[in-house]
Amino acid sequence: MATLTHDRAAVSNRLRSGLLCAALSAAAFGLSGPLARGLIDAGWSPAAVVIVRVLLGALVLLPVAARQLRGDWNLLRRNAALLAGYGLLAVATAQLAYFNAVAHMDVAVALLIEYTAPIAVVVWLWLRHNQKPGRATVLGAVIGVTGLILVLDLNSGTATSGVGITWALGAMVGAAAYFILSAHAGDQVPGTVLATGGLLVGGLGILAAGLIGIVPLHATTNSVAFQGFIVDWWAPLLALGVITAAVSYVTGIAATRLLGSRLASFAALGEVLAAILFSWALLGQVPAPIQLLGGALILIGVVVVRLGEPADDPLASDTPLS
Repeated sequence: MATLTHDRAAVSNRLRSGLLCAALSAAAFGLSGPLARGLIDAGWSPAAVVIVRVLLGALVLLPVAARQLRGDWNLLRRNAALLAGYGLLAVATAQLAYFNAVAHMDVAVALLIEYTAPIAVVVWLWLRHNQKPGRATVLGAVIGVTGLILVLDLNSGTATSGVGITWALGAMVGAAAYFILSAHAGDQVPGTVLATGGLLVGGLGILAAGLIGIVPLHATTNSVAFQGFIVDWWAPLLALGVITAAVSYVTGIAATRLLGSRLASFAALGEVLAAILFSWALLGQVPAPIQLLGGALILIGVVVVRLGEPADDPLASDTPLS
């Protein structure tokens, strides 16, 4: 009996710790869009913001990754394709497209569009691997698409644009790639090693694209204005790198290991709420009522899709995205 009580207490503590880590991760990721929008409004290009964010995050995580790697450099060589794909698609494409989206539309709207990614992954697995979704999955997809249509209502009074929608859909593709590539990581690549390698590859890839003129690359030392206060340019950059990259990945990995990928993926939806709250506090952006309804439908649709997937969900991942 004493052993059973001890086991229940351990499970309870594990759940509590996991949910706390998941909440911290979601809050950290949700802060990235509003901080990036402030820098973009101050004269930074989205590519420059992404480069600083991901490379600074990689620098913070590098000592932890090196400790996990334990000198096994062959592990990196054997998984070079995974690290490159993760960095270029799950990191570079997702973040660059998301930050470009928030330059043209409200943060919450861009994030809600990006969060249709789980539905896109289900469609990909159906078409590519013949993993036909069940009725609950189809229902969730229909609910999510209906919500997306409401979120994109151009008569709602919230700032949207065709360019912003296109970038947000690109972020959705990057997010979908994140889930797909993470499913192939298995236990071969430790979570922090995958995150650090992906951040390094993604940051250096965007830097190379900027240096040869593929994407605009410019920055300023202008002060950054938020709702009701102004800060020096370096403050949001430091927060982007340390909090929204390094801290968010570390706590996200911890949450996944404590809760399991399935429960952690539900908890990660808190990022949408965090982004809405931070956008309201820092930028004064509040979605219109019809878009709030659409956002709720998107989240409900994603949850229904998750519930409709089998227990051995191939989309298990080690870290969350934004």
